[in-house]
Amino acid sequence: MTHRNSSAGKAAKIVYWIATLWLALGMVATGFVQLSKEKAGQGGLDMITHLGYPAYLLTILGVWKILGVVALLIPKFPLLKEWTYAGFFFLMTGAIFSHIAIGDSVTEVLPSLLLLLLTITSWYFRPANRKIILPSSTNAVGVAVQVA
Repeated sequence: MTHRNSSAGKAAKIVYWIATLWLALGMVATGFVQLSKEKAGQGGLDMITHLGYPAYLLTILGVWKILGVVALLIPKFPLLKEWTYAGFFFLMTGAIFSHIAIGDSVTEVLPSLLLLLLTITSWYFRPANRKIILPSSTNAVGVAVQVA
């Protein structure tokens, strides 16, 4: 490995961990707000009802967020991590579009947008040991190809 590749690999790992830890902090913080059924705050009862969702959704979202953070931070289980990234992606895009649909200001959309960007960044820069590695296969002429 050349020095340039080594430096790029280290930079990617640093970007991954910064994005992942900020994502984890954001999801855990809002998850606990939702589990404790706080009225105020990002993802709290006032916001959920303002968006038109029932209060019981807070418990579901809070549990999913906290379990998702655990899944992202523990070693191994790459398939579980992929599902977690997908869940966070759908959760944050749903939040963004919910805010837009009822005419909320940009400041109401920004926290969800930030968590969405952190989700995408963490997913993109994740190290190889946190990715699903598909086995190689052979094509019709017997040449080994990577299954995508």
